[in-house]
Amino acid sequence: MVGVLMVAEKPSLALSIAQILSNHKCVSRKGFNGACSVHEWTGSFQGLQGVKFKMTSVCGHVNTLDFPSKYNNWDRVDPSELFYCSTEKKEATPKLKMPAFLAAEAKHNEFLVLWLDCDKEGENICFEVMNCVLDSMKRPQGGMRQFHRAKFSSITDKDIKLAMNTLVEPDENQSKSVDARQELDLRIGCAFTRFQTKFFQGKYGDLDSSLISYGPCQTPTLGFCVGRHDIIQTFKPETYWTIAVKVKTELSGRQLVLDWDRQRCFDKEVAQLFLSDVKSHKYATVTNISSKEKAKERPIALNTVELMRVASSGLGMGPHHAMQIAEKLYIQGFISYPRTESTHYSENFDLKDALRQHQNSSDWGAEVRELLSQGINKPKKGHDAGDHPPITPMRAASRDQLDGDSWRVYDYVVRHFIASLSRNCKYLSTVITIAIGDESFSMTGKKTIDPGFTALMTWQTLLEDDENLPTVNKGDQLMIDDVRLLEKQTSPPDYLTESDLITLMEKHGIGTDASIPVHINNICQRNYVTIGAGRKLIPTTLGIVLVHGYLKIDPDLVHPQMRSAVEEQLDLIAHGRANFKSVLKHTLEIFKLKFQYFVSNISGMDQLFEVSFSTLAESGRPFSRCGKCRRFMKYVMAKPSRLYCNTCDETLNLPQNGNIKLYQELKCPLDDFEILYVTAGGSGKSYVFCPYCYNNPPFREMRKDMGCNSCTHPTCTHGQNSNGVSQCVECEEGILVLDAASIPKWKLGCNRCDVIIRLFNDAAKVSVLDEKNCSECDAQIMKVEYKEGKSKLEEGELTAEGCIYCDESLSRLVEKHHAVLMRRRPNRQGTGRGGAGRGRGKPGRGRGGKRGKVPKDKMAQLAAYFV
Repeated sequence: MVGVLMVAEKPSLALSIAQILSNHKCVSRKGFNGACSVHEWTGSFQGLQGVKFKMTSVCGHVNTLDFPSKYNNWDRVDPSELFYCSTEKKEATPKLKMPAFLAAEAKHNEFLVLWLDCDKEGENICFEVMNCVLDSMKRPQGGMRQFHRAKFSSITDKDIKLAMNTLVEPDENQSKSVDARQELDLRIGCAFTRFQTKFFQGKYGDLDSSLISYGPCQTPTLGFCVGRHDIIQTFKPETYWTIAVKVKTELSGRQLVLDWDRQRCFDKEVAQLFLSDVKSHKYATVTNISSKEKAKERPIALNTVELMRVASSGLGMGPHHAMQIAEKLYIQGFISYPRTESTHYSENFDLKDALRQHQNSSDWGAEVRELLSQGINKPKKGHDAGDHPPITPMRAASRDQLDGDSWRVYDYVVRHFIASLSRNCKYLSTVITIAIGDESFSMTGKKTIDPGFTALMTWQTLLEDDENLPTVNKGDQLMIDDVRLLEKQTSPPDYLTESDLITLMEKHGIGTDASIPVHINNICQRNYVTIGAGRKLIPTTLGIVLVHGYLKIDPDLVHPQMRSAVEEQLDLIAHGRANFKSVLKHTLEIFKLKFQYFVSNISGMDQLFEVSFSTLAESGRPFSRCGKCRRFMKYVMAKPSRLYCNTCDETLNLPQNGNIKLYQELKCPLDDFEILYVTAGGSGKSYVFCPYCYNNPPFREMRKDMGCNSCTHPTCTHGQNSNGVSQCVECEEGILVLDAASIPKWKLGCNRCDVIIRLFNDAAKVSVLDEKNCSECDAQIMKVEYKEGKSKLEEGELTAEGCIYCDESLSRLVEKHHAVLMRRRPNRQGTGRGGAGRGRGKPGRGRGGKRGKVPKDKMAQLAAYFV
């Protein structure tokens, strides 16, 4: 039987497509990686009958670009090497074992159909999937094409079945343009980020940022925000004068305010002359009355940038959050693909059919029925980018089907779509021109004739003010009631809103419709800007100093022109008009020279940091003693938290999640530094550590950023050999180590993963016995001691020894959890996904034998037992 493997980008998307193509007759099972399901059915394909279909998915990118592990050591690798060193593709999420999963599911299949998102990133994932399955698949007979690409923009029966019947080939050029962007951003971002992070964090203690990152798109995005801040700060108010006149009608005696046609005058003496002329008259004369019908244009079809702008300015949502919601609505089949640059509806798109789905809605059904009966208006001609159609609703939904934010985004998409097919808003604009001597004044008013699309987009309704206009005729005289000269001052522009920033990024070609919200989110998360009222982006001191430093050294690093030029080259690769290797080589050479110049002139930026931040010597509070000079080191609590010895001029990083405190004033036997204790509370992981060993691992099998629970020192009472109990019940390499400081809520913690074992609550003392192992599972024997009246042992005994796995009287006092707070700190941006890049050491041997050597069959029982 011929087999067809089909792969979507997300599990939920795979299920929706499978149900449509199988007419809801597919049979589902869970894949061996636990994350992706497989849906199977039988049908026809390319003229072949009785074909077995298998639909599954990935979870985003299968691979990620990174440096080999030896280049991910920040302390040993010169950042300049990153411009020309080798790179490699690594599994994006190793736990999912995605390449192995895809290869296994591809066996005995002749054809592959790729249902990845129809953008450049999706095209790139296509080729990642193809590389995973190429060696596993059978070759089709008769020279038939093996790899197929489905092009679709919505999850509807019509669109999915059309895509299945019009399969095309994957586009390698688009995939290569993504590869080029990934490599450029990795090399450039890594080099600058590593250098400036190490340089400034080693000197200043109150930066309040664990990473001082540079990004070819991120930094120009920040530059726009700081540029507006600079305009505000350097703005000098200018005084101007305006004439305010109030008049009365003879019949009603109503007081009316006139607008001076000159608006403002910046010379007070000249303004006084105008004032004298006006004051010399008692009456104002109506010289003209004009009424003109005008129209407020209906919106053009909706694209991604406009959706993000409206979400920020109108819905109060960050663009990143708004796009996550739009993506969810797309997968659920409520709207079309939300990442598009097009604002022009396709000629074959059935607009009336899309409208009919909403004619029974309680929110806009009446407007839709009226529009269908009167006939839709031809949409305004927009831009066809050739990627996806504009964002439109694909099926009707009610408020109770969607959560709050999802409904608000869906509501806007539907209203925008209906409005784009509605009439323009028509209104009558009336202008009354009034003369006082040689000076001209006016009054204006608006009155709606036909609300048109504003009946749906109510926030765009015109403010009618024609009732304020007097009933007068040309030549009428109005009595002047009051004339004043008002002194005012010009004001600076406000801070950029997210909506303003999106507009600037689109105008200057910074990022894509998919990456724009990511870049904005990054500068917020990295403490370069804060979001103020009205979603205004207010730069922090760190953000301002960074941008000013780049401008001082090399303005090209922050100005948008360079990234715009790079994006143009990447587009040429996508369209097959530029060579991948040539663009990559040329761009990297330019940035390498800029990096070298930046490094040699970093003192220019450092001068700005000196003015704005405190040095490490001025920061922090005395905390623990240095093992070298025996003087107190300072605890700097700002991000990243660290210890600084002023005497030795040495900085030691600390765990970033959890509270740090001294541990009984004990010292490390290796280096004489005082032992510290990090805890994330009762639900988190905790352990003791030597701050020097934490930064400078004393043994080959230890990695940087590890505590005493991973130390294999043969005599240290805090280490793995003294407190290790067994192999972890979940991961393959970890050892469960007793946290001796967790009294009275005792626990074991894995020194590799986040598993914690709570045991012997309220015990007075818990210890691991040397030289005593369980005869059945080889785990270390433990001893527990209770005080009178608090014992939880059988028959109220106060002391017991035994194996916490095999001794039933002890195992009932044990339960397994996962730490919720003490995770390893996230990889620093610019290091790739390999973190510090150090290999995992093998568990050490304790004096009581190899800790945790539990048989596999016993391990399976234990993992099931501890729930």
